[in-house]
Amino acid sequence: MTTPRPPRPPRIDLLDELSWRGLLHQCTDETGLRAHLADPDTDPRKIYIGFDPTAPSLTIGNLVQIMNLARVRQAGHIPVVVMGGGTGLIGDPSGKSAERMLMTYEIVQSHVRSQRPIFDAVLGTVDGPDYLVFNNADWLMKISYLDALRDIGKFFSVNMMMQKESVKARLENREQGISYTEFSYMILQAYDFDYLSEHMGVSVQFGGSDQYGNIIAGKELQRKRAASLWDEAIVEVQRFKPDIERVDLKASWVDRWKSFVADVLGSIKLTQHSDSQSAWLRGDQPLGAWIRDLSPDRQRAVQKYLLASNRIVAAEECFGLTAPLVTKADGGKFGKTESGAIWLTADRTSPYAYYQFWLNASDADAANWIKVFTFLDRATVESLIDRHAQNPGARELQRTLAQEATRILHGGPAMEQAEQAAKALFSGDIAGLDAATLQEVLADVPSSNRDRADLVGEGADPIGVLKDAGLAASNREAREFIANGSVSVNGSKLAEGVRLTEAHLMHGSLMALRRGKKSWHLVRWS
Repeated sequence: MTTPRPPRPPRIDLLDELSWRGLLHQCTDETGLRAHLADPDTDPRKIYIGFDPTAPSLTIGNLVQIMNLARVRQAGHIPVVVMGGGTGLIGDPSGKSAERMLMTYEIVQSHVRSQRPIFDAVLGTVDGPDYLVFNNADWLMKISYLDALRDIGKFFSVNMMMQKESVKARLENREQGISYTEFSYMILQAYDFDYLSEHMGVSVQFGGSDQYGNIIAGKELQRKRAASLWDEAIVEVQRFKPDIERVDLKASWVDRWKSFVADVLGSIKLTQHSDSQSAWLRGDQPLGAWIRDLSPDRQRAVQKYLLASNRIVAAEECFGLTAPLVTKADGGKFGKTESGAIWLTADRTSPYAYYQFWLNASDADAANWIKVFTFLDRATVESLIDRHAQNPGARELQRTLAQEATRILHGGPAMEQAEQAAKALFSGDIAGLDAATLQEVLADVPSSNRDRADLVGEGADPIGVLKDAGLAASNREAREFIANGSVSVNGSKLAEGVRLTEAHLMHGSLMALRRGKKSWHLVRWS
């Protein structure tokens, strides 16, 4: 008997969801965007976020935006991931005090491939329309330098670009400055939005608050290029219809087309057009084969008019919004630990270390982060926060955050293994952990290396080992600890008179010593 699938969660309202989670910061037109997103069932919108592949993995700072794309999917719209195989060859100067080291094309594309599973893992956690993944190298690499200057660069004011905070800060630093290469990054990102709008039907760009200037630049580029195309179309039409007037571009394309037919093509004699061609003339269906009967100049007029008209409407219906950058309540940098950044792939940050990062969150941070980094609904989140306020010692909030965040990125089994490892460290019952997890669990405890030959024969005296490991200040204290049962080896209490032998080794070379509940030392015997 087939087990029925659980009911799909109710569809969320994207802007309301972002708002209560504290993830709605800036928007080019919130009222217009709300109307734009109002009908996901019949008119789902494509919403994109770009990610530059500066490393083989991404960090939890990037995870904010990946989670937001998943919320786009939950809202019934289409998430679009744009991987920066092209822009990554240049590097975004935002937030950087010095020039980036340029990477080769091969390295950047390798990073793109390495990062792809991260998006599949997070976006695959929720239900909704299929998500799309593009690499902007596919269109940026095809633009010649002259095309970029003529077709894109002419729409950018250098004065405006110099006012961008990341550029201004670098210009004020005489030692570093900014290269023309990084100065031009804004143009490439803006062109991404323009290209995606024209060729992929993308109408919304999402990003972090530090990207708002680039998002605005992309929206403005669409508007200016559409206006330029319109002017060219009018010039073309006026060659044979001098008194042409602009039609209402806010009307439907059918009404605009009927107006154009009446104004421009009404006197054209067409030869034996079919019923379908007549329907197209009435605006009942798209461009038909009858255009071949027009003279070349009228063909150009039709094509340019339709292109410019649709581009102007698309430019009016494009939007940008941002989420605030996530911070820590104490003012520290989010996503950093003493051992470095928290990455989104297991080869750089293990599921156990990832779980521990969330588990160790402060009360204030956990109350904020559980909204940002989980898909738990509002009622569940608010209930957790209330229960935590009543009994903070239980740390239910942190534990739920760690469970949900780890499950989303690494899957249920990896989360359960990380949780069991954490419990093993607390209880001392570590004998069942595999070698990699054991060393991960004990990565932050003191460790030492000893000669394995000492374990042969009668074995090593544990009193000397405890003293050398710093778990006892003297031989007398080491004997007392063993006598009162406060010393364990690999989770098992060490009895008086027992010496350490190869039988005590885990995974062939490891021995975990513990005094009391919190004092650990890992010995590697080789």
